[in-house]
Amino acid sequence: MVPSKPTDKRPLTERQDERRSGVRDEHRSGIAGFWRSLGPGIVSGAADDDPSGIATYSVAGAQFGLAFLWTALVTWPLMAAVQSMCARVGMVTGQGLMAAFRKTFPRPVLIVAAAALFIANTINIGSDLAGMADAAEMLTGLSSHVWVVAFATIIGWATVHFRYEIIANTLKWLALVLFAYVLAAFTLHPAWREVLRATVIPSLPRAPGAWSTLVAILGTTISPYLFFWQTSNEVEAEKSIGRRRVVDRQGASRDEINIRNLDVGIGTFMSNVAMYFIILTTALTLHAHGLTNPATSRDVASALRPLAGSLATLLYTIGLIGTGTLAIPTLAGSAGYAFAETFGWNQGIDEKLKRAPAFYAAVLSAVGLGVLLDSANINVVQALYWTAVINGVLAPFLLLGLLMVAADRTLMHGQPSSRLGIATVTIAMVIMFGAAIAMFTF
Repeated sequence: MVPSKPTDKRPLTERQDERRSGVRDEHRSGIAGFWRSLGPGIVSGAADDDPSGIATYSVAGAQFGLAFLWTALVTWPLMAAVQSMCARVGMVTGQGLMAAFRKTFPRPVLIVAAAALFIANTINIGSDLAGMADAAEMLTGLSSHVWVVAFATIIGWATVHFRYEIIANTLKWLALVLFAYVLAAFTLHPAWREVLRATVIPSLPRAPGAWSTLVAILGTTISPYLFFWQTSNEVEAEKSIGRRRVVDRQGASRDEINIRNLDVGIGTFMSNVAMYFIILTTALTLHAHGLTNPATSRDVASALRPLAGSLATLLYTIGLIGTGTLAIPTLAGSAGYAFAETFGWNQGIDEKLKRAPAFYAAVLSAVGLGVLLDSANINVVQALYWTAVINGVLAPFLLLGLLMVAADRTLMHGQPSSRLGIATVTIAMVIMFGAAIAMFTF
């Protein structure tokens, strides 16, 4: 007679605390250990300030001056709550966001959502590459068309050939480039009393385009592609420490959730600080001198030189290249994850190309189509801006799905999001729906 195996009937959180404590303890000691424990939240937050975000904030500052500074303060807790909820879904279910949606929504709905995300991300990648290439041409004198191909080739090759841990660590260090925008603003010596007033007293200008600018700011701050990237990166992080099976990744210890919440908080704070100082820099330079309609990233950087000095121009262009390098893998990767989870493809940055051909085909197609957009003679800043508007309209629908998943106790294995988290994300969803409706109405 074979003796029966003992059954552990303790709550999942207690079993996860015991099973994972040894793994995590070795990563938490000291400052270096704390830095190693951070990652997906830092990367997602920093990737939010991609060239699309930079262009959107530049347009907001150029057209409306200091009027939208308050949005950086208001959107930080909303963005942090959304990304924390996405992280929790990935950590607790052991799967990406679209895989969680599959258990709640019919496949045709998921296919439409994945296709919309792919289209928006592809336009975003093309515009990001053009913005990066413009900046690189200013620094080197080499044609921007050459730089578009060069950037796309390097990023695509690295995404296929490098392991997740290398990519994650590289992207995490690239996040530090955001501080370039803080330095650029301080070189202008702004009138801080006036700046503080615009920061803490919300106002919406009545000029044409104000509502679409607000939608664009919300769409590039609370971006759909980051929902999928954050969730899937939690899965990749789990795989990188040996949890290859879904069952091994299900559930999360209290320490893991707390660390990720801190990680997300830091990443979103860095993102919104950069957002704040980009709006401030362009308000004090472009808007103050009547340059309200920049057509390219080069126009913004060139206009800064006589108004703010060569250092501000240099910091702006370096920031464009650094944040683009950070954002394009997240844009292409999130599109790949969304399609892979919708159709059940093998997926993951740690997978070899031959083991996940469809996943990598989606990733590389997004980058390749982005390169083709370079020949379309698009207005880069306006393309980036309107991509943000599209994201602002798409995001609240995805937030509704996210809320349904995060509140489902069964799907979340008894670890649903907190009432505070659900309330905050609901507020974000209502604000984004309201702004989108107002944009079409007014």
